[in-house]
Amino acid sequence: MNISYNKLWKKLIDRGWKKKDLVERTQISSVTIAKLGKNLPVNMDVLIRICDALDCDVGDIVEFVR
Repeated sequence: MNISYNKLWKKLIDRGWKKKDLVERTQISSVTIAKLGKNLPVNMDVLIRICDALDCDVGDIVEFVR
């Protein structure tokens, strides 16, 4: 099973945010942004911080693809 963060990137576009805006608002590292960009797993704490910044649920930014 693979992870896709396409929903996250779409949500950022819809809000007019760039990746650096996400980094500033969530205090996540550039390494974590790189992992997200490569659809690699990240810590649940990171996902919670992103959801908090975007006022959404985890399912709104992450998708499991078979």
